[in-house]
Amino acid sequence: MVRVVVADDHALCRLGLARLIGEQPDLELAATAESAAEALDRVEADRPDVLVTAVSLSGGNGLELTRRLRGAERLGVVVLGDSEAEDTLFQAMEAGASAFVTASAPVAQMVAAIRHAAVAPGSFTADGLVEALERRRRDRELLTPRERETLHLLMQGLPIAEIGHYMNLSPHTAKTYTARIYDKLGVTNRTQAVMTALRMGLVSAGAGGAGTAACRAARHR
Repeated sequence: MVRVVVADDHALCRLGLARLIGEQPDLELAATAESAAEALDRVEADRPDVLVTAVSLSGGNGLELTRRLRGAERLGVVVLGDSEAEDTLFQAMEAGASAFVTASAPVAQMVAAIRHAAVAPGSFTADGLVEALERRRRDRELLTPRERETLHLLMQGLPIAEIGHYMNLSPHTAKTYTARIYDKLGVTNRTQAVMTALRMGLVSAGAGGAGTAACRAARHR
């Protein structure tokens, strides 16, 4: 029997998932939680096989909760996210989740994700994963290596002249690279370029996070 903890700050979602789990002969609801802190307590106290967590939780975040719990022995984690949220799919994968399911997914898909998480907690599955990975690969090939290097420096908030000096380019050439990046990303300024690149997975926010990167970029728009 696979024991499951459900964490969601929406009562109707918790009840729906609890009922769904209760209808499966091989699944058992161990507990529910409406906040990140309560979810941690329930996992520690009830020792479930699988945690199903929404991305948005009271007092926390399901993705951060996933990162914190990935060291737990044999715990599978299913992240429940919004529809059309491909960036969230990748965030769940990078956080160490076992599966990602959208809120509009069919019942069979949710049940399959829980079963997968129970038997293979260290692997990742999601509907449309292959197609999403292919789109990410194409996006990453959108920029040339030099344009990608320029983008990383733009992200750090360096002025165009300093970017040129760092890359051994003239200011004019550095400005040309920047203009090409804006054109390929369909943006008009540095802040938009950084946020679009983060969303597309072209760059990583790093230790500072997306918000910090955007703030750095905004200083030199």
